[in-house]
Amino acid sequence: MTGSHFFSLLKHLILIGLLSIAAGCATTQTSEGVVDNDPIEPANRVFFDVNETLDKHLMKPVAEAYVSITPTVVRTSITNFFDNLTYLNVILNDFLQGKFDQGITDMLRFTYNSTFGIGGLFDVSTGAGMPANNEDFGQTLALWGVNSGAYLYIPLMGPNTVRDTTDFVPSTLLNPFFYISSTILFPISALNAINTRANLLEASNLRDEAAIDPYAFTREAHLQQREYLIYDGNPPVTGYDDIFNDIDFEEERTSEESTGVLIIE
Repeated sequence: MTGSHFFSLLKHLILIGLLSIAAGCATTQTSEGVVDNDPIEPANRVFFDVNETLDKHLMKPVAEAYVSITPTVVRTSITNFFDNLTYLNVILNDFLQGKFDQGITDMLRFTYNSTFGIGGLFDVSTGAGMPANNEDFGQTLALWGVNSGAYLYIPLMGPNTVRDTTDFVPSTLLNPFFYISSTILFPISALNAINTRANLLEASNLRDEAAIDPYAFTREAHLQQREYLIYDGNPPVTGYDDIFNDIDFEEERTSEESTGVLIIE
């Protein structure tokens, strides 16, 4: 690791640490008992507006131009390459979560795509029965019982939570390109950022058309997606038990009143 890489990582860690301290390591609760997962919303909205301004005047136009001149098959290969590059972090968290069979399969997936897929440019593993998984250290901590903490909107990085910011360290250290010269790293990182933004064009356009409050829409969509990933696509359904219990009680009370008998326990 070069000195510039170390200081870059250190600066990101300090920034995340300061935001985490400001937000607190847990969500707050209102006087009505409702959990508030966004206790520093005013600051988050400022960062959101800054990011939106940069995106509107820089990233989105660049991404749209990139899409217009780059064939879909090329963009798909670039996406495959960067997904494969970060897959070592998925494998690590497979094992940390006790998903040993999945971890072994993901190791094979990474090996197949890195070799037969020519450095990950082609996804040959999915067709061979080894689909991609999405695991990170934030999900691992959730499995270990760590609370998500406050919602954070981090400048230049986007939506996050206190718990999920911890993934920055292993995902960075397990990325092979982190250890190469910054002269090569910068254009590769720029391509990754542009390609990632291009992949989100449709989603961001939909949000802008549908959402009255883009900030709140982004926050809720992010938190719901994180819960979906943490529970491997089967998040618990909350709130319905109370609704059904209330309906059953009301039906029972109505039935008792119709017979002229009301039983009070």
